[in-house]
Amino acid sequence: MKAILLREIKSFFGSPIGYLVIALFLILNGLFLWVFEGEYNILNTGFADMTPFFTLSPWILIFLIPAVTMRSFSDEKKQGTLELLLTKPLSIWQIVNGKFLGALLLIIVAIIPTFIYVVVISKLGMPEGNIDMGSTIGSYFGLAFLIAAYSAIGIFTSTLSDNQIVAFIISVFVCFFLYFGFEGLASIIPNYSTMISALGMQDHFKSMGRGVIDTRDILYFVSLTVLFLSLTVYKLKSLKL
Repeated sequence: MKAILLREIKSFFGSPIGYLVIALFLILNGLFLWVFEGEYNILNTGFADMTPFFTLSPWILIFLIPAVTMRSFSDEKKQGTLELLLTKPLSIWQIVNGKFLGALLLIIVAIIPTFIYVVVISKLGMPEGNIDMGSTIGSYFGLAFLIAAYSAIGIFTSTLSDNQIVAFIISVFVCFFLYFGFEGLASIIPNYSTMISALGMQDHFKSMGRGVIDTRDILYFVSLTVLFLSLTVYKLKSLKL
């Protein structure tokens, strides 16, 4: 698995892909949070908190993470190297986990520079340091689990086609549905809104953002991540047969 992980990291940072993803994430967030006028502009909200960042980031990541993961297996299939990869003395789980961790680490690296936002907002607070650190830390944990789920979904969809664009579109759709789709269904069926919302990622992400790390939220994201990684392994096994 270590060899696959290092290979993925080298492929990301040995080409413009890794740097482009990090730059796009930081630039888009920076523009919406500090430059563009609107509901996400922190300076216009009048509150010293990170809520706009944690509201905006999941939507940006819905597109960026599929862009990172779309080549994971679709490119291997297109170039005819997937069969060679599957014959290596590695289990399919090790191959999948290596690619998953490579994508996960890249996005985590993109998140780390945003810690400076916490410092800046804390300095802008009145009085200085007036920021809800419990909510902020909880939201960062929630974002990390959300990134893991998005990455697992992207890895799975990359096995469905040897066309990277097709894999990207499917991944965006699945991530969008699992993040926002259940909230939309809940608004249509108000009698079961609480039950339906609990099936979606947004509900659990917001729950962690309240500053209380509930084991139910952690279990939800871990289960979702493991589910899609398991589907990836199942798909690869079917291709290997």
